[in-house]
Amino acid sequence: MRLGLHISNFTWPEGPARLAPVLADIASAADEAGFERISVMDHLWQIQAIGPAEWDMLEAYTTLGFLAAHTKRAKLLTLVTGVVYREPGLLAKAVTTLDVLSGGRAILGLGAAWNEEESRGLGLLFPPTKERFERLEEALKICRQMFHGDETPFEGTHYRLGRPLNAPRPLSRPHPPILIGGGGEKKTLRLVAQYADACNLFGGPQLQHKLDVLKQHCEDVGRDYDEIQKTVVVNFDLGEKGENVGDIIATLRRLAAMGFEVGHGSLRNAWDTKQFEIFANEIVPAAEAL
Repeated sequence: MRLGLHISNFTWPEGPARLAPVLADIASAADEAGFERISVMDHLWQIQAIGPAEWDMLEAYTTLGFLAAHTKRAKLLTLVTGVVYREPGLLAKAVTTLDVLSGGRAILGLGAAWNEEESRGLGLLFPPTKERFERLEEALKICRQMFHGDETPFEGTHYRLGRPLNAPRPLSRPHPPILIGGGGEKKTLRLVAQYADACNLFGGPQLQHKLDVLKQHCEDVGRDYDEIQKTVVVNFDLGEKGENVGDIIATLRRLAAMGFEVGHGSLRNAWDTKQFEIFANEIVPAAEAL
């Protein structure tokens, strides 16, 4: 099993003036510790589960470009981009740019979006749920088409692209992996079965059920369930003195037994990069052995 560092909080003790060098230190430390990927949220305000909306938040793709310059190995992605925040042609171009400039390390994380307050506040498109899922499916088709260099005009219900030119092509082959976030059983997991290379689920007692639902969708659409990478959100809180290391490894062992290949998690006080030594010496080797 491999680990992903999810950076979801940028309100750090030294403030915005030191945000860039601290973020660079975190990314470099995670990369060297053996984290297989680094992700950020695609939010423009902080979300309530973490803190007030007024807390510092960075735009996702600008941040991923910055992270690309301060890492060598880790894959880079959003968990996940809200489909209505960017036109699909522009999104495909942004992910392609990230892939080329990072040497083939981009992953496209995509979802139907949920933060209506943020969207309304900044004047972003936020249609009803049904339309957001329609847009998600069209965006998946467009991104796959552009990643493969197909310039055939796209005519959808919500998006129309006269010439979806994408030059240069991504370096990743056959294309930057596409990850869909969310566990909705009727729509989201079916889209995973139809279009995605990976899914991301939240931890909890429902996990096995979600995997069973995904497996059924794969059977329905004629997709090989095993070719979809399963990723999951994990609690990486080490505790005050590293006392939670054993619990983290036990959780990863349980998730690996269910078929999950990557655990994404945030670190409390991520600016304290000494934490990454514990991951490098204890958790990453244990996870890789699973």
